[in-house]
Amino acid sequence: MCCDLKRRFLLLYATQKGQAKAIAEEICLQAGAHGLEADMHCLSEMDKYNLETEKDPVVIVISTTGTGDPPDTARKFVKKIRDKTLPPDHLAHLQYGLLGLGDSEYTFFCNGGKTVDRLLQELGAQHFYDTGLADDCVGLELVVDPWIDGLWLALKEVFLLQKEKEGMSNDVNADSHVGHEMNLSSKIQNLNLEDGVRSSDGPSHKLVDINVVASDTDTEPSLVHSVPPISQSALNIPALPPEYIEVQFQDTHGENPHLSSLISEGTTFEVPVTKASQLTREDAVKTALLLELDIANTAFDYQPGDAFCVICPNNVNEVEELLHILGLSEKGENFVCVKIKQDTKKKGATRPQHIPERSTLKFILTWCLELRAIPKKAFLRALVECTSNAGEKRRLQELCSKQGASDYVHFIRESNVCLLDLLRAFPSCKPSLNLLIEHLPKLQARSYSVSSSNLYQPGKLCFVFNIVEFPACPTRPVLRKGVCTGWLAELVAPLLHTNKDTQDIKRESSPTEKISIFARPNNTFHLPSDPSVPFVMVGPGTGIAPFIGFLQHRQKLREEHTNWEFGETWLFFGCRHQDRDYLFKDELRCFLENGTLTHLKVCFSRDSSTAEVAQPKYVQDVIRLYAKEVARVLLKESGYFYVCGDKKHMADDVSDALLDILSTEMEVDKLEAMKTMAMLREAKRYLQDVWS
Repeated sequence: MCCDLKRRFLLLYATQKGQAKAIAEEICLQAGAHGLEADMHCLSEMDKYNLETEKDPVVIVISTTGTGDPPDTARKFVKKIRDKTLPPDHLAHLQYGLLGLGDSEYTFFCNGGKTVDRLLQELGAQHFYDTGLADDCVGLELVVDPWIDGLWLALKEVFLLQKEKEGMSNDVNADSHVGHEMNLSSKIQNLNLEDGVRSSDGPSHKLVDINVVASDTDTEPSLVHSVPPISQSALNIPALPPEYIEVQFQDTHGENPHLSSLISEGTTFEVPVTKASQLTREDAVKTALLLELDIANTAFDYQPGDAFCVICPNNVNEVEELLHILGLSEKGENFVCVKIKQDTKKKGATRPQHIPERSTLKFILTWCLELRAIPKKAFLRALVECTSNAGEKRRLQELCSKQGASDYVHFIRESNVCLLDLLRAFPSCKPSLNLLIEHLPKLQARSYSVSSSNLYQPGKLCFVFNIVEFPACPTRPVLRKGVCTGWLAELVAPLLHTNKDTQDIKRESSPTEKISIFARPNNTFHLPSDPSVPFVMVGPGTGIAPFIGFLQHRQKLREEHTNWEFGETWLFFGCRHQDRDYLFKDELRCFLENGTLTHLKVCFSRDSSTAEVAQPKYVQDVIRLYAKEVARVLLKESGYFYVCGDKKHMADDVSDALLDILSTEMEVDKLEAMKTMAMLREAKRYLQDVWS
């Protein structure tokens, strides 16, 4: 910098699950090494900043939630800058750079960031640095890291121009003129770490190669082993994040906080599990369970199509193993007090909201921290300092370095490696408890679609899920089940009764096991308000869940209102085998027989066919067979089209099939068909409830 005083910039973030905040904190950390000072605030803290009078450059990091919405913490801000009465030059004085976070698995990629970016532009604000859009589907770091690297030069250019305007100096640093010539906009959208702008004076520093002796058989890279060129390279590694948490052990007396205190999203309800059914046969590829909850004595309310969240714990065996590795097995039941270190160098350090000020160690590891989270590079960098073996230390340095970007993606991110996997692979790594609290994110509640109707089953809430399994692999020697689905399956095991000759036997029991839930209403994925409007449902596998609620609700309305007119209903369902995982087969037959369901079209992807003409294997193939009928429902009868299930392997293919149908039946090109699809989305008549 061309002056001794640190120059200030305003750093704002909006986060749903903590990622945007973590990135903002990384920017804040690096700023000091560049002679800059970040004034960091959450977008929701509107009393602590004022864009209308802001003179310094502004950096915004914002995520996307739901089906393309800004995070909850950005709602008030977005509402304010969306005010149509504001003049087009309202923020003409403002210079900003924006980093959006999203997931290209979803239709409205980075829409939270794009929305804020567009609204700021409409109010006259100017970019000083091109917008970055990071994709969690392939790895946020592929854009985030080089975007941050390029940020410093862009900020220095802004401050240099400010200084020239203020007449503070006519001198220009020898390297500053580069900023006038570079076109940053061409470097952001398709960034990778190898091509990214590198910072020579940043907090990264180079490490001399450590010659690690490897066996002659280690010719392929792995989680614990590297090969040339990275194994022989000097490394650029991130700055060591400053520690800021202090943990004080106390006695074993007291009570842990109630689980509701960990949730800020809404009111929690502790409800009994009254029924459990296995919907699939024992030899099915996946095991699907149906659970029934008793909500009769609560204020919990829902509509068919809504979702809700289950508060779940980490696996008890994984918690015990982690305690053992940390050398704290004897202190699991001890209460710990979590405070901020008095001498921390972390600016604005606060105790994470998801960590109680006082609770037992086991409570924190069980209910508060996401032990299965994929470690970020900053965490790997911190683990380096806790590792005594030189070879292990070097490999962790490689994995968090710029040179090791592809290794990080392949061996950490794509392999779903978690903290325990790392500690098994690098046994000399012995992190402190405070380090885990600082770097592990909040254990998120898991969301599920409601599979029932309160009108059809008063006081009951049902949902369906597959027991998620992660098979053993080189980086993870043991099979692992999903955090929530594995826990639920174990919890309801006494309620399940299986018989070799019967697929779906239900056994009711006195409600002993309870789970904590809270509502997550879906504002759009609901039945048409006009019952005479027809609709199409596409839900293979467990994607059928919300449509069972739709059909239950529709059946009850038909029974109670015999004089009403009801539109036709279509359901496209698919699974692997007709006799193994055809979910709700009997219920669907009943809906069809009593007229609630007008058309049921099913397909089975793994069953062999004896027919002369090959049978369609997937729902998107079946939909094409009924192109004229689907087009009629949507175009002539103003019907609705619902899709629920897997995004990557189904929803996109269904969308492509519908696009082809519209193009053919309307006799227009793909562009016009895409406009019609956009119109259907805008009118909330093409609706998705999908997951990746």
